[in-house]
Amino acid sequence: MREILIVGAGKSTAALIDYLLDRAVEQNLKLKIGDKELENAKNACRDRKHCEAIELDVFNKESREPAIQQADLVISMLPARFHIEVARDCVKYNKHMVTASYISDEMRALDEEVKKKNLVFMNEIGVDPGIDHMSAMQVIDRIRDKGGKILLFESFTGGLVAPESDNNLWNYKFTWNPRNVVVAGQGGVAEFIQEGKYKYIPYHRLFRRTEFLEVEGYGRFEGYANRNSLKYQSVYGLENALTLYRGTIRKVGFSRAWNMFVQLGMTDDSFEMTNSEEMSHRDFINSFLPYSPSDSVELKTRHSLKIDQDDIMWDKLIELDLFNSEKKIGIKNATPAQALQKILMDKWTLAEDDKDMIVMYHKFGYELDGEKKQIDSTMVHIGEDQSRTAMSKTVGLPVAISALMILNGEIKTPGVQLPIRKEVYEPILKELEGHDIIFKEKETEYLGYNPFGEVGN
Repeated sequence: MREILIVGAGKSTAALIDYLLDRAVEQNLKLKIGDKELENAKNACRDRKHCEAIELDVFNKESREPAIQQADLVISMLPARFHIEVARDCVKYNKHMVTASYISDEMRALDEEVKKKNLVFMNEIGVDPGIDHMSAMQVIDRIRDKGGKILLFESFTGGLVAPESDNNLWNYKFTWNPRNVVVAGQGGVAEFIQEGKYKYIPYHRLFRRTEFLEVEGYGRFEGYANRNSLKYQSVYGLENALTLYRGTIRKVGFSRAWNMFVQLGMTDDSFEMTNSEEMSHRDFINSFLPYSPSDSVELKTRHSLKIDQDDIMWDKLIELDLFNSEKKIGIKNATPAQALQKILMDKWTLAEDDKDMIVMYHKFGYELDGEKKQIDSTMVHIGEDQSRTAMSKTVGLPVAISALMILNGEIKTPGVQLPIRKEVYEPILKELEGHDIIFKEKETEYLGYNPFGEVGN
């Protein structure tokens, strides 16, 4: 019996575990689910056959090494910064490895040794990164195979709340790690190319530089730039493309509202706040406002952010209960970002019957036989409920499918890699279609980069 070890039993593992257990008999599989909290692993297994829950602390050698040594393949669903602990053991004990996270410098440094041992370390095989890579490369390779030249590539992904569960003024609820939402865009400058010109957006301007996207049947969205699009020049072979831009999708109006937090400093994660455990919501926002012996916190907030009382932005702040003097942050030595996350989780956590939604949008501009054309490729997938989410499926299914392909020798190329080769992306995308993860394409005349219908450079 072939054993797959899954390290980490978070929310994104549900679809991954279901997929593998549904094929356990046919594929001669046994799953071990390891988590620092044994109860989490037990909940993931749910007493199903061919599944064993174990306690596994990734920082405890005695806990980690024996579990990895016994496995045929290891899937790490831990936070990205912890993968390297698992990866080193996988090299040591000659085990294939799969993660959904971006390839870190530490992981990339293992490439030569991984190749020498003829191992496959598949990374970036979730939704974003993952499905975005595969669906983009499928179209890019198709254009190139016909002799075409890529002029423009834009790619956007968003984890959102489904229309039927969209019942707050922010048009948003948490569908993945809330911390990653709160600190998104920090620690660097967004870098990209538009019409042959290098562009840069510092963090304090990130949420006021958006472009609009139309997805048929779902309306208008906005996109803001991811941190570094330029690294995908070499990954996708787009060194000669005039436009290269990757971003995050939100409903229109979210970015302008989120920018209020950025401008006040409430997303800062670089320092701890004094007495945060006893701080009320009202105390928290007031700590970022100037002192006044007479003005209320509400008035100071409106003045600082230059918003009128009848502005929808004000209603959005009120909806979050930010001025409540009774509710406590309740976190000792919290950073502003941690305190804000706590407040938002009270309002933006999916209800039991809520549904989430993944939206992905690719735009390809290309030249073929003297003609310039554009392909717009979109994918929308809606979850079933709070636990069987679209996020869980679009992250977990590609991980599970690729893991089986590696075990079965269908992915053979060794090394630390991401899923941009045809032998990887074609069968995975084909199987995802059976799970209603389908891209729709529309071809039009190529007009160049033009986010607002304006002319400029």
